[in-house]
Amino acid sequence: QVQLVESGGGLVQPGGSLRLSCAASGSIFSINGMGWYRQAPGKERELVAVITNGGSTNYADSVKGRFTISRDNDKKTVYLQMNSLKPEDTAVYYCFADLNTSWDTMSRNTYWGQGTQVTVSS
Repeated sequence: QVQLVESGGGLVQPGGSLRLSCAASGSIFSINGMGWYRQAPGKERELVAVITNGGSTNYADSVKGRFTISRDNDKKTVYLQMNSLKPEDTAVYYCFADLNTSWDTMSRNTYWGQGTQVTVSS
């Protein structure tokens, strides 16, 4: 059983900052990519940022220069530092982890957190 638990969402004023965390636990053999999606009301889910196990990162154009993704492999945790937040960043943010639960490559799967609400409003 694998769990991803997110924390750090909340209400912030425009221009403010938040830091999201997502910790993976359970029967984990290895973790490949980790990252964050978000979904705003009435919109499709979009990829925000992803980081590989080697530390390579990729960002949505809308957050480049404002958001930073990082991970702590020992803690099996991925972070999303969000600065200069805008009202259009308001959404539910979901973390994900592409991981293996055993040495068997067939055990590879993607797991999701429960989502955390980020609201940017004055």
